[in-house]
Amino acid sequence: MASSSPTPLLLGLLVVLLASARTVSFSLPALPLSTSSRWVVDADGRRVKLACANWASHLEPVAAEGLSRRGVGDITARIVAMGFNCVRLTWPTYLATNATLSSLPLRWSLELLGLRESAAGVRVNNPELLDLPLIDVFREVVSALASNNIMVILDNQITTPGWCCSGSDGNAFFGDKYFDPGEWLKGLSVMAAMFRNTKNVVGMSLRNELRGPHQNVSLWYRYMQQGAEAVHVANPDVLVILSGLNFDLDLSFLFAKQVQLSFTGKLVFEQHWYSFSDDTDWEHRNQNDACGVAVKSLRTKGLFLDQQGWPLFFSEIGFDMSGTHTSDNRYLTCFLSIAAEMDLDWAVWALQGSYYIREGILAYDESYGLLSWDWCTARNPSFIKRINSLQSPFQGPGLPNSQEPYNVIFHLLTGLCVLVKSGNSLELGPCDESNAWNYTSTSELVLKHTGQCLEAKSVGDIAKLGSGYGKPCSEWLLISNSGMHVSTELAKNATRVCLDAGPDGVITTNQCKCLTKDPSCNPESQWFKVILSSRGIPGEDASILQLPSLGPWPATSSS
Repeated sequence: MASSSPTPLLLGLLVVLLASARTVSFSLPALPLSTSSRWVVDADGRRVKLACANWASHLEPVAAEGLSRRGVGDITARIVAMGFNCVRLTWPTYLATNATLSSLPLRWSLELLGLRESAAGVRVNNPELLDLPLIDVFREVVSALASNNIMVILDNQITTPGWCCSGSDGNAFFGDKYFDPGEWLKGLSVMAAMFRNTKNVVGMSLRNELRGPHQNVSLWYRYMQQGAEAVHVANPDVLVILSGLNFDLDLSFLFAKQVQLSFTGKLVFEQHWYSFSDDTDWEHRNQNDACGVAVKSLRTKGLFLDQQGWPLFFSEIGFDMSGTHTSDNRYLTCFLSIAAEMDLDWAVWALQGSYYIREGILAYDESYGLLSWDWCTARNPSFIKRINSLQSPFQGPGLPNSQEPYNVIFHLLTGLCVLVKSGNSLELGPCDESNAWNYTSTSELVLKHTGQCLEAKSVGDIAKLGSGYGKPCSEWLLISNSGMHVSTELAKNATRVCLDAGPDGVITTNQCKCLTKDPSCNPESQWFKVILSSRGIPGEDASILQLPSLGPWPATSSS
């Protein structure tokens, strides 16, 4: 089946829209970060959106991946150029608690593993790091990220260096062979104290993917609360991020009982989700039905925390970047729907295009990697364009229209929004140029500054605004089990039509497709979300967020 990526014509539109964008750069928010209800905010109380990439540094070499491929400064610049303001940087407990390991020079770590080519690559690309102790290499990576104003979340991925995760690897849950709670608490305290005065280290994730046959809720509360307190004592500025059970898929036990901590304003929860994380049959089930079931499950397992007023960070989401896997493609669009609707914080697995060594394979190619195998290009440039609008906040305190939010109509397949063009016709365009809509209690879509409403005349027509002036508006319902078909009945014959984005970005009203049953039908041209936005409205606010460039590399990958 064809990939659910944008068509070549629509990609051409995206390139044109991005062509005039300036090279993106970041400044750190006012620090330290804290929480306000479900939001992460800066020291001035303004929403900070965590749009992160996961950068692995916990495998056997105990060094950030890619240092043999590119200079660390070049890698961090590429992170910024892709629009990410944050890195979730992984580390094994032994890096903090085992002095023999932490003091081992990077050269020796690589050569002891038989990775002489990797050592030679580091000598070429990062010669100043080659003979540093591993703990100092880790610090230098954090420093390089700071040079580009990239926020860092330190993630305790595992105890013993290696690939994560298995339920039987001895690292799964408190009390397992390699998971001594006392040593873990010591490691958290050491790392928290080490980076206490490092301004770009804004959070610490206590442990990645608790799991295995010994996991239980009682010990989760005991040790995660102890870990949170240990981090806060050692470094009261950082956010304290708690993962759930069952590979961090399940936080449902928190619905009835919250953690009890001595501090407030720092607690964030994290959840993971991949296409393979649950029993959703993405490939053989109707796409609307599959997404509807998956989101319902997510709401019971973790999304309820946002509704209860707790920040929830999807710290690992990811897919095969080749775009050839139907299940991954469908999962991704479904995730983007809730990321847009709820304006979630998230982190893509993974930055690395390849590993020094993974599961015994040298130069292992990471098909989920944002970067190509050689770390030279974006593996999937269309994905970078697609998530661009979701890398900046739509909602939250301190935004220009926080007191009077409006609606935008977000198209999931492209990451673009519905704009009113000449002749009152509708087209896709950058979300920062979106008109302000009002989705009323009577299901009308009304342009706020003119009072004109979206009307449907006939099948196949270009979607347009009506003249208003007291004429009845079309009633637009969000139908199908995904709730992403924006649909109305035609007044003249009661035919149901849906908004549909063509390959050229023009919005038409076509017969609704793929509503149920047929698993082979692709509905994504008709998938929209009507979401809240507090961003400045174009023409009313000068601080419109800019789209990032594609970065200093070619727009296509050789992988």
